[in-house]
Amino acid sequence: MAVIRMLFSLLNNARVIEKLSESRPIRRAAQIAAYAITKAQIVGRDTSERVLRSDTLRQVRRETEKIPGDVGEMGTRMKRVGDTFFKEVKEGLRDGSRRIKK
Repeated sequence: MAVIRMLFSLLNNARVIEKLSESRPIRRAAQIAAYAITKAQIVGRDTSERVLRSDTLRQVRRETEKIPGDVGEMGTRMKRVGDTFFKEVKEGLRDGSRRIKK
């Protein structure tokens, strides 16, 4: 318990934080973290662009449109599921690209 209090008081001391930030290991850790975040954003952006350019979304749409509507309730239910799936995929891709831009 005493160790936790001591650690908490040290981490809330601005002078200690400033000294730590000037140390080489902390600076290096910050550089590595910034590099990893930037790399992840670039990879995510590239992946989302590739998915948007691919034929996958068009194929899913075409396959869901092939479901015959005259087979009764099952056909309309399957068509609704396909439409919902397609809509959620599109929204997910848009949301992902918005997050990458931030």
